[in-house]
Amino acid sequence: MDTNAHLVGLLLGAEEDWPRAFERLARTVGVFEYAGRRHELTTERVHIAPFNLRDRVRHEVVIDRLAYWYYHPREWLKKAALMDDLYLLNSPFTFQSMEKHSAYCALMRLGMHVPDTVLVPYKNPIDNDRWAYTASNYNDPFDLAAIAGEMGYPLFMKPFDGGGWRGVSRIKDEHDLWESYNTSGEMLMHLQKSVEPFDVFARSLSIGPDTMVMHFRPDEPMHNRYAVDHDFLSPGAGQEAITISQTVNAFFRWEFNSCEMLVQGDTVLPIDYANACPDVAITSLHYYFPWAMKSLLAWTAFCAASGRTSNLHVDPRPWFAIADDTDLDYGDKLAGYQKLADAYFETDRYREFRATALPDLDDQVLEWVTSPDFDVLLRDTVVATYPAHEHDRFIAHFRGLIDLWIDDQAQLRVHD
Repeated sequence: MDTNAHLVGLLLGAEEDWPRAFERLARTVGVFEYAGRRHELTTERVHIAPFNLRDRVRHEVVIDRLAYWYYHPREWLKKAALMDDLYLLNSPFTFQSMEKHSAYCALMRLGMHVPDTVLVPYKNPIDNDRWAYTASNYNDPFDLAAIAGEMGYPLFMKPFDGGGWRGVSRIKDEHDLWESYNTSGEMLMHLQKSVEPFDVFARSLSIGPDTMVMHFRPDEPMHNRYAVDHDFLSPGAGQEAITISQTVNAFFRWEFNSCEMLVQGDTVLPIDYANACPDVAITSLHYYFPWAMKSLLAWTAFCAASGRTSNLHVDPRPWFAIADDTDLDYGDKLAGYQKLADAYFETDRYREFRATALPDLDDQVLEWVTSPDFDVLLRDTVVATYPAHEHDRFIAHFRGLIDLWIDDQAQLRVHD
């Protein structure tokens, strides 16, 4: 039986830890069988170069971590998707046009508890000769302080298109308001009502139909932001967080994305859910890093071996049909959205694939995490991330968290 070799491209920025992990796991899994055929993932780091629009790409799947902010590879991805049927875990078309602003609008239309949000004009004129005429004739005067006062402090001001906490500020009074707006320059800003008080900040990482909801502490240093906490949400709020995350991703054709939500009691309020380059660093995810690598490998293998077809553009009609149905309450709508998400991700087919094509993946990942090779990866990442005088401290810190994951996996196997 011939083996189908599926070339997976890794389009990378400054990362080294998770690509090494992914490459190692792809080699570890090796050849697997699915639908009566043999398959194997091979990997290649994608380089940036001039490209002819008619040149065919060699890759079947690309995991993109660069094109959201680096336009040359983004245009290569768009060309390859349109002309060569390249499978992308995140659509560059929707990440370019459906940024945080569009995501807020969509989730509001779906009836989710998005905080009150106002888009305000640029503080400084954009670099366009026609701006002065347009502004003088068509830009209405507005009272920013009155808008903020009506919304009620505290507020957040943040760029409408996101960008890794770029330009985000918490505004507690009119002084903060003007300071933030006056320094926003040519960034187009949202003014959003802060959710206070809240019980917990949840951050989810979704890879295909796999979602891990984590207790996130944004005020802590990066190595301590993700708490190892399995019971920080009620079952209802936990499921709602999963549904919101998978709804966002299925709606916008994003398959490798993180979402942020604030939780008040059992009410989940989504506040940020367009992260084209979600955090998967071992030095921040630590305990959750093996889960992320396992899910990324499994979803990539499924997309390649099953011949999954890309859906590059948004079709909101099925979602809005549920949203606009006045006979459905919020819980009914969430259930409807989850069904649409499961259909988009082919969740049942994916689960069957993992069980039959990759039955040993859990054990393979556990064996790798307990190996000297993984410890070398951990050490190398700490050395590259922290100053020399902190190496021993952080190596011990992350080893302890990884050992906790290993112990928990052993307990799961005992109970199984």
